[in-house]
Amino acid sequence: MSQEAIAPQHVRADLQRIASWIEPGSRVLDLGCADGTLLAYLQNQKNVVGTGVELDDTQMIAAVRRGVRVIQQNLEQGLALFDDHHFDTVVLSRTLQSMHNTEHILREMARVARFGVVSFPNFGYWPHGWSILRGRMPVTGEMPYQWFNTPNIHLCTLKDFEGLAESLQLRITHLATFNGNKEVKLLPGWRSTLAVYRFESPNYTKAPSSAQ
Repeated sequence: MSQEAIAPQHVRADLQRIASWIEPGSRVLDLGCADGTLLAYLQNQKNVVGTGVELDDTQMIAAVRRGVRVIQQNLEQGLALFDDHHFDTVVLSRTLQSMHNTEHILREMARVARFGVVSFPNFGYWPHGWSILRGRMPVTGEMPYQWFNTPNIHLCTLKDFEGLAESLQLRITHLATFNGNKEVKLLPGWRSTLAVYRFESPNYTKAPSSAQ
């Protein structure tokens, strides 16, 4: 299958930021890779060795058509098929909030790669609080579902995630926050709808890595 070139203007701003944190030629695992946009972009722009994990048939086929190697698996089952330190970076984009066992998937990410990247809707976005004060669960662009049909079961703020990362000994190295396609620098805890974190695994023991 030939590799599809994806122009930067066709890649979401948060995915471009994630790509900026990844070393050329490194080994990247994208969990819940959807249609493979991020990995196809990284393969074209940074010559990474990419692997995606996706459960949905339609999304997996779309990713394969982009030239992405994809494994079909439910992330709730963990990452047991991957050895320790098998990757340089593992990405979990806009999926953390729908995982049943949040701590387990973060530990697994830290086991299989030196660096992890996660993104999730920021529940601390100020209109969310206003909706709750009015007695309604918030519905926004990053959280478009009604309370009764949402897949989002573990919503959190930036500080909530940072507290969890500290408890798991994940060293946060980078943070980027967004409102739509615009990166937010001022008061991100209140003004951003999406948070993107990069962390370093406490398990890294100088295993051989193409990112070095």
